[in-house]
Amino acid sequence: MTGSSSLPLVSIVLGTYNGGVYLEEQLSSLFAQTYPNIEIIAIDDGSTDDTVRILREHALRHPAMKVFVNKRTLGF
Repeated sequence: MTGSSSLPLVSIVLGTYNGGVYLEEQLSSLFAQTYPNIEIIAIDDGSTDDTVRILREHALRHPAMKVFVNKRTLGF
């Protein structure tokens, strides 16, 4: 999604924790946006469901997405 250098980069920060049930739909919505110069930064807070797997699979398909996983749950 990045590459439109004439447009400002918009960073979307996505905080996750055990949200695997809703994550596919949420990511699909984010990647369907029409603004072309975005990046998605996902930060997981130690999920125990399939959240991290889903995030990493999407990051492999979308170079504008970065995934970070906390080593322990930090909370809000």
